[in-house]
Amino acid sequence: MTHVTEHPLVQSGRSAALALACVRGGVAAGLGLGALAVLVVAAWIGSPYPDSGPGGALHLAAGLWLLAHGVDLVRTDTLSGLPAPLGVAPMLLAVLPVWLVHRATRDTLDAVDDDRRRPSAASAVGAVAGGYLLVAAAVVLYGTSGPLPADLLAAGLWLPPLVLGAAGAGAWTALGRPLPAQRQAAAALRATGLGLVTLLGGGAVVAAVSLARHAGEAQTAFTALTGEWSGRIAVLLLVLALLPNMAVWGTAYGLGPGFALGTGAFATPLGLVGDPAAPPFPLLAALPDDGRGGWTQGAAVAVPLAAALLQGGRVGRAARTWTARDTTLTALGAAWACGAVIAVLSAAAGGPLGTAGLSAFGPVWWQTGAAAVLWGACVGVPVALAVRAWGRRVPRPKPLPVPAEASAGRAVAASETPAAGSVPGGPSSPDGPEAGGAESEKPPPPSGGKAAGASGTSDRGASEAAGAAGPKEAGAGAGRGDDPARDAYADYDPYGDAAFEPYDYLPAAWEPTAPPPPRPAPPADRGGPA
Repeated sequence: MTHVTEHPLVQSGRSAALALACVRGGVAAGLGLGALAVLVVAAWIGSPYPDSGPGGALHLAAGLWLLAHGVDLVRTDTLSGLPAPLGVAPMLLAVLPVWLVHRATRDTLDAVDDDRRRPSAASAVGAVAGGYLLVAAAVVLYGTSGPLPADLLAAGLWLPPLVLGAAGAGAWTALGRPLPAQRQAAAALRATGLGLVTLLGGGAVVAAVSLARHAGEAQTAFTALTGEWSGRIAVLLLVLALLPNMAVWGTAYGLGPGFALGTGAFATPLGLVGDPAAPPFPLLAALPDDGRGGWTQGAAVAVPLAAALLQGGRVGRAARTWTARDTTLTALGAAWACGAVIAVLSAAAGGPLGTAGLSAFGPVWWQTGAAAVLWGACVGVPVALAVRAWGRRVPRPKPLPVPAEASAGRAVAASETPAAGSVPGGPSSPDGPEAGGAESEKPPPPSGGKAAGASGTSDRGASEAAGAAGPKEAGAGAGRGDDPARDAYADYDPYGDAAFEPYDYLPAAWEPTAPPPPRPAPPADRGGPA
C-alpha cells in the first residue's frame, strides 16, 4: 500500500499561512491595546493633576485593556491599605478587541488563493488565538508592576474563552455563516437570536426610561464627581462604556431576579430589598426607589413576555410539518440557549467593586439564566405548539369565482323573463285557454314574440315594430355580442330556459357523431383521345 504524501512546498505553504495567522492575532491585540493607550495618554495630558508619569498612564491603559476582556483587577492604593477587587468591566470596551480578533481570523481564511495551501478553520482559529494570547500574557506580566495588576485566576478563566469565541465567529463568517443541516437546530438558533435581541433591546428601554425619570439625580451625581472639563470628559466616556452593562441590568430586572447592589441588597420588580451600597455615579441614579414596586416597575415584566412570545412563534412557524414532540424539543432548546447566553452576559456585566458591602454588584448570573430558561419553557413552548396547530388547520374550500359576463347575462335574462300571470294563455291570464283557443298552442315566432306579448297592447303595428326591434335589444341586453347568427335566435326559447343557446345542441367532443356522407366520384372523361 502506498501512502500519498504532500509536496514539501505545499507543507511549507500551510506553515507560512499559519505563521501569518499567528502574526495577525498579535497585531490585532496590539491595535486594541494601542487605541486604548492613546485615549488614556490623551486624558493624562489634559488632566490638571498628573500625579504619575507616562509609565502610570501606560499601566492604567494595560489594566483597562485587560478589564475589557473580563479580567478582574486589584486596586492596591486604597485608603485602608488592603487590596480591593475591581470586576465590573465596561462591556463597550470589549467591542474593539472582539472585532479585531474576528477580522483577523476572517482575513486569514479569505486571503489564501490556492485551496491546497488554505489552512483549516480549526487551525486558523488556533493560530490567531495563540498570537493574541501571547500578547495578552505579556500585558498581564507588565501590569503586575502597576497600580492595577490583573487577577491571574480571572485572566485564565476569561481571556482564552473570549478570544477563542471571537476567532470562531470570524471563521464562521469566512465560511459563509452556515447553519446546522438539521432543521430543528437551525430553527432553534434563529429563535434564540430573536429572543436575545428582544430581551436586550427591552432591557435597554427599561434602563433608559428609569434614567430619564431620575435625570435630575443623575446630573447632580455627574457634576459632583469632578469640576474640571477633562475629568468630566473622562466620566462621560466611562458612562458611555457602561451603557451595555446597563442594558443587561435592565434585562435581569425584567426577568425577575433583578440585580445585587451589595451584599444583602437586591432590586427587583417587586421592590428594593435591603440597604444598597451604591457609590455616587450618574448611571446608578436610575435605580428604583425604595419600598414596594408599583405598576411602573411591574411593567418591565413585559420584556421577557414579549421575548418568549416571539421566540415561541418563530419555532411554531417553522414547525408546521413537524411532530408535537419535535416542536417541544426545539422550543426547549431555544430557551436553554437563550438562558445560557443571558447567564454569560450577566456574569460579564457585574462583579465586585470592592470589599465588604461592594463585593457583589450586578446581576447574579445563574439566577438570571434560570429565569430566562423558565420564561422560554413556560411561555415559549405553549406558544410554539399553538402556532403549529394554527398553521396545520385545514382551510375551507372557497367558492369558484363567477365571470362578470356570465353573472351579467343571468341578471338580464332573469329580468326579461315574464311572470306567470303575464304570459298569454296562462292560468291567471285574462286571455286563458278559453280565449286563446288553438292559437295558444302554436309556438311563438322566432323573433319578436316575447317583446310583443310583454307589451300587453292590441296594436298590431306597435307589436310588429316591437318584434322587429326585439332581437337587437335582447342580444345587446344579454351581452351576446354582434354575431347575427346568435342574435337571430336570441329570443327563441322553446323549452322555457332563459339560458338557451343554439350551440348547446351541438355534439360534444366525447359524443359519437354520424360520419359525413361519402363524396361523389368525379365524372369520367367521356371524350376520346385527341
